[in-house]
Amino acid sequence: MSNAPDRHELFLIPDGEKKVSMVNDTKFPNVATFTFLREDHTIGNLIRMQLLKNPKVLFAGYKIPHPLEHNFVLKIQTTPDTSPLDVLRQEFRNLETEINSIKTKFENELTLHGMSQTNDFGDLRYSSNVDRNF
Repeated sequence: MSNAPDRHELFLIPDGEKKVSMVNDTKFPNVATFTFLREDHTIGNLIRMQLLKNPKVLFAGYKIPHPLEHNFVLKIQTTPDTSPLDVLRQEFRNLETEINSIKTKFENELTLHGMSQTNDFGDLRYSSNVDRNF
């Protein structure tokens, strides 16, 4: 017997709830707190690091409120000329561009090294004669 949640609860968002919710901070200007449901450190840290690249972000940090709940809370403070929501949206677009660039470079390297694309492996395909010990 365990108090851990059922495995399907790690991924499914309950009915009537949003994946991301936002609450503006009333104590400080240009501060908002975002709650991401069914996500963990992987995405939390990725978003935080992307936000910190932006010169309009004064603070970006996240925390996992409880280890058995797969949610994280992200707090963002921006300069007065923008809002936390606008910066978050922009950095999501930048992150998507960066990930697509990495994917393209990876695919180009596969082509350069003559690896055929016959077996499914995510979105990419690889031949069965490729050494998988890399």
